[in-house]
Amino acid sequence: MTQPLMPMATAVWLVDNTALTFRQIGDLCQLHELEVQGIADGTVGLHIVGQDPTTSGQITKEEIERCQNDASASLQIVEDDVKAMTRTKGPRYTPLSKRQDKPDAIAWLVRNHPEVSDLQISRLVGTTKPTIQAIRERSHWNISNIHPHDPVGLGLCKQLELDEAVQLAATRKEKAAQKEAAAEAKKSTKKAKKPVAAKKEDVAAVVAAEAVADDAVPAVEE
Repeated sequence: MTQPLMPMATAVWLVDNTALTFRQIGDLCQLHELEVQGIADGTVGLHIVGQDPTTSGQITKEEIERCQNDASASLQIVEDDVKAMTRTKGPRYTPLSKRQDKPDAIAWLVRNHPEVSDLQISRLVGTTKPTIQAIRERSHWNISNIHPHDPVGLGLCKQLELDEAVQLAATRKEKAAQKEAAAEAKKSTKKAKKPVAAKKEDVAAVVAAEAVADDAVPAVEE
């Protein structure tokens, strides 16, 4: 099932104007159920204007009524005769109204999830590595006006995408730590072996010195 043209705006409208469950709205708009609950609580999508999907012909009023009467039912979008091509390459598109929120989202990710790489942040928020680096180093031209804010709350990415990025970063960090620990253990083992070898050399030198000394002492005549 394809999602509405403006999934977040559609979710906002459905939360405000229907009795659909969070699950039904989340399935339709491909949002996490907690994101839909955040919309209802007023913590997500604060500045997003709701978009009525019935006026654009994406969903019929009869379909909404059917799903309101059956909580287990799923909303079905009216399919177009001509299918839209799915975009698979290129940077994430961010609406013009949300582009000013990107620095706040980057600052939040850098502060709360420092293990997430610049490439992951770039994919989540749709920004560039120089911008991320400038915010990390606090050398951004507008750093005094940047305030950390959850990118999910700003509507720049989905909760599932953020969770996947954090989990991937944590796994990568754990593997790096294990690799570093193994390298340190190997290094310590090598250091522990060196004194033993030195002791063997010292013993050999002492034995040779004693042999020379014995040869140098004249035999005592009886």
